[in-house]
Amino acid sequence: MKAGGIAAKLRAWYDSSHRDLPWRRTKDPYAILVSEVMLQQTRVETVIPYYRGFLERFPSAENLARAPEPEVLAAWSGLGYYSRARNLKKAAQEIAAGGAFPRSLAGVRALPGVGPYTAAAIGSIVLGLPQAAVDGNVLRVVSRLTNDPSDIGSPATKARFTQVAERWLDPADPGRFNQAMMELGATLCLPHNPRCPECPLAGRCQARKHRTQNELPVKLRRLTPRRIEATLLLVERRGKVLLWQRPASEPRMGGFWELPSPDQIPAATGKILGKFRHTITNHQYHVTVRQATVRRIGDSFRWAGPADLATLPLSGTARKALRFCNTS
Repeated sequence: MKAGGIAAKLRAWYDSSHRDLPWRRTKDPYAILVSEVMLQQTRVETVIPYYRGFLERFPSAENLARAPEPEVLAAWSGLGYYSRARNLKKAAQEIAAGGAFPRSLAGVRALPGVGPYTAAAIGSIVLGLPQAAVDGNVLRVVSRLTNDPSDIGSPATKARFTQVAERWLDPADPGRFNQAMMELGATLCLPHNPRCPECPLAGRCQARKHRTQNELPVKLRRLTPRRIEATLLLVERRGKVLLWQRPASEPRMGGFWELPSPDQIPAATGKILGKFRHTITNHQYHVTVRQATVRRIGDSFRWAGPADLATLPLSGTARKALRFCNTS
């Protein structure tokens, strides 16, 4: 499979068909960093409003570096995986301290929270470095184009597929090539029911030739989601709702505000207000929200009104539960 032909077809298709996403309208390395970190494990549709709001509040690395952590977490609240926000602030502090964004792949890779894929994406898009950015979308494209049934959960397969993508890479415009590969996987070469007739590489796709596109890629290491039943209490008083704050020492969710559970505070429970599901990695929480009243609260609790709820860093489960609240 000739690399030049793949790159040329991808480039022509991308130029005419790519989605108009806000981070594709800038070459600001800080803005690209924000987008790539937000896009880690989060869908594009979810990221767009957060990306715009975050850059309005923290328009530069210097702004983010100076911002108090609770303010950063509040701006991130609802995106999940909050270590990303903390690492992004640390990265901004390093960029601000250095006086400029790193100009080498190693320098970008050294920023907190930046892994190989994110470094390659930023390095190619912003700095023009000829490095293939390989995420799940790209692994799927490579698997199908080469009709390779190897387990993409295997580090050896990922390394080999990365080498294949490196051979196809357009060194003259690596950023556009990487974005085209990611776009192809996100919009046409879908996990289920791929849109093969619309694909610019359909004539070169070995999986389509052998009718195996719906069997690829292969990922053998799949864990069964763990179901967890949980109850949250919605306690309202004089237009305010009761919250508790996680200890700052917690590595992932420290400092975030939550609704209490029945085992945290003596409460008289009332009717069920609603139910929702919340997924964190391999854990699927089935949450019941109940109305409740309390007589006394501890030091880790506080009453929060509408203005507080707009600025406090709230966990994802708290935000979902507050949909059933009159105060919010």
